[in-house]
Amino acid sequence: MPQFFLNKRLIILLVSIIILVSLIGFSLRERENVTWPEQFLKDMTGWVQNIVAGPTQYIAGFFENVQDLQNTYTENKELKSRLDDLAFLEAEVQLLQKDNAELREILDKEESLSQYEPVQATVVGRNPDRWHEMLTINKGSRDGIEPNMAVITSNGLIGKVKSAQTFTSTVQLLSSMDPTNRISAVVQDADKDTEIFGLIEGYDEKRKLLMLTKIPYDAKVEKDQMVTTSGYGGVFPKGLPIGKVVEVTPAEYGLTQTAYIEPGADLYDIQHVMVTKISSMNPEIQKELQKGEEEEDN
Repeated sequence: MPQFFLNKRLIILLVSIIILVSLIGFSLRERENVTWPEQFLKDMTGWVQNIVAGPTQYIAGFFENVQDLQNTYTENKELKSRLDDLAFLEAEVQLLQKDNAELREILDKEESLSQYEPVQATVVGRNPDRWHEMLTINKGSRDGIEPNMAVITSNGLIGKVKSAQTFTSTVQLLSSMDPTNRISAVVQDADKDTEIFGLIEGYDEKRKLLMLTKIPYDAKVEKDQMVTTSGYGGVFPKGLPIGKVVEVTPAEYGLTQTAYIEPGADLYDIQHVMVTKISSMNPEIQKELQKGEEEEDN
């Protein structure tokens, strides 16, 4: 009896395998139409896949978008840092170009400065409260700098040395309101046949113009005429450019004229300068200058 059931089970297993293989072969065969069980199974499978695929793709897309945002943020941060570096580089390049141009102009200017020895210097300090009056340069008495030496840029005169320390010097600008800040100047007429003398004293802060006073009432001074140092003060070399005439007005009582001069040098933006060392100075003039400084200090 047990042998019979064992053989029966074996027969059923073999028949099942044969039927399964037949079904597999039948389903794999190329057919134009499928049976309804196969169609039902495929429809159910597709429906389940659609239900599962929607949320899955949404979740996958959400995390992908988050990753993209993180990547975009990182790239944006890196680009901003590069833009900041680029801004610094552009500013540095502009500064170097400006310094290079100024130094080249100064070197070209030196060729015509035969009457004195130019000492190149750099501005290292400027008081915001006295911006239009004083600045500090990095050359002092150890470099041969002395009070009352003229200070110029490649575009013209800016002032004089007020005091000299060992390593630095204080420069008094032409725009200083100090009443003792006077410079002997000359105006060349259109034909350059005659010279008209006056004194640079005073500064119109609103118009940013120097004032050339003590011009004779009958002198013919016209707009755009060049104003230079006269050299007659014995302190400044002759021929240092100061600026151009903008306007001429009668002075008090009409006995003299006052000319308003536009400085050739930019008195606001000063980086590199030259101090003019005169080889010799009249001893009497030097003595008077020292005496005036002592009286001013007292």
